[in-house]
Amino acid sequence: MTYIKTAMVTALMGATALTAAAPAFAKDLRIALQSDADVLDPDQSRTFVGRIVYASLCDKLVDITPDLEIIPQLATGWETSEDGTEITMTLREGVVFHDGTPFNAEAVAANIERSQTLDESRRKSELSSITGTEVTGEYEIKLMLAGPDATLMAQLADRAGMMVSPTAAAAAGADFGLNPVCSGPFSFTERVAQDKIVLTKFDDYWNADAINFDSVTFLPIPDTTVRLANLQSGDIDMLERLAATDLAQAEADENIVVDRAVSLGYQGITFNINNGERGDNPWGNDKRLRQALSYAIDREALNQVVFEGAFAAGNQPFPSTSPWYNASLPVEGQDIEKAKALLAEAGFPDGIDLEVQVPNSTVPLAVMQVVQAMAGQAGINISLTSKEFATLLSDQSAGDYQASQIGWSGRIDPDGNNHQFATTDGGINDSKYSNPKMDELLNAARVGSTTEERKALYDEAIAIMLEDLNRLFLYHVTWIWAYNDSIKGFTPYPDGMIRLEGVTWEE
Repeated sequence: MTYIKTAMVTALMGATALTAAAPAFAKDLRIALQSDADVLDPDQSRTFVGRIVYASLCDKLVDITPDLEIIPQLATGWETSEDGTEITMTLREGVVFHDGTPFNAEAVAANIERSQTLDESRRKSELSSITGTEVTGEYEIKLMLAGPDATLMAQLADRAGMMVSPTAAAAAGADFGLNPVCSGPFSFTERVAQDKIVLTKFDDYWNADAINFDSVTFLPIPDTTVRLANLQSGDIDMLERLAATDLAQAEADENIVVDRAVSLGYQGITFNINNGERGDNPWGNDKRLRQALSYAIDREALNQVVFEGAFAAGNQPFPSTSPWYNASLPVEGQDIEKAKALLAEAGFPDGIDLEVQVPNSTVPLAVMQVVQAMAGQAGINISLTSKEFATLLSDQSAGDYQASQIGWSGRIDPDGNNHQFATTDGGINDSKYSNPKMDELLNAARVGSTTEERKALYDEAIAIMLEDLNRLFLYHVTWIWAYNDSIKGFTPYPDGMIRLEGVTWEE
């Protein structure tokens, strides 16, 4: 049996409270995001920036450390049965949602049911191993599983584990995201699309002594240069995803602090394989075309040209530094002749057109302009359609696209970078890609009893991914934050989130 005790974080929480006990003063914190968040409902949402907002809005059952260890948050401890089919959780007492609804075992049960049954939920596949819940006490709940699930705790450290008010969720239904009610350090105040999301400190937060800002406002500013200019002028206090090309300028400013963390995810191109009528096209129907594009791209050169070498070239769902990386399939160099040969085999010896939708922010556009030039050498004529990110996601989900430049911020378990994108019924499988062997491998990896067993399954799955290429991987980012030097106590995390517990403002 495994058991996680509260003692491992008691000291951490205590240290946080001590650090935050006497801030210079509270203020309204302004954070610039690369794009606007999508719907603010943990069950429906999928954007990276949305997760940054949730870090201040919605507590989870468990969280992670900067070293990717899973630690308590709303669940203070958990015990797994010997056969792996039951997890008993002890919950934090004295927690309330922003509308005053108490947090307890009944609330957890209601959240899991919503995630599994709401028609619009994207969390279904993440919680598919849970067959039922049993409330065994006011602050104790038992999760019944169909079988061992090595990924479940990692899922509960993200959106699948975010707790929303059952009262508000039941009243709002699918419209919950218009006025989200969670139990995090800040409560929802207002949102103006493409302009701002405003959260206000929640005085009844269980760890309120560690929160030192009266409010936090998230401002979508797609242009990286504009984001940095706003930071230097004092119009914002912090920005996420500083462009590598702006790094030298930011580091030269004595009033700015720069922090970094290697990400867990990837950036690439997703193809429409069978998502509606637009999936019925040569790129969706013939993997040789997708392979040709992959051979046409020089990933190392892409990293140097766009990111000045600050990121890492990539061809898999996780970077080469990950223990899950398939080392037998390293990043290959550009091979224009191979690309042309594959185009000819597929019946396009004179070249072919490809439309790629791309977010309307500086970095993705720069990436695709370089890819566009490289692909042109092989006879692949890429046209770029720039879209606001939420619109791009909506069109991608609806199948209104041919290919899409998009990435994933990454999860601490490899399942989070793969299952929902590459299995037939995956919650974010916008390609509608389906391969029974892939389903078999990724489902088996979820219940593997050892790391070695799971690694072998992922190695085999990745070989198929690089053959089928419903996702064509390009690079892995390094998260770069820049912020006013009056901000103290910020800790960079590999998941790219901005956690404000213990962070202060000192002039």
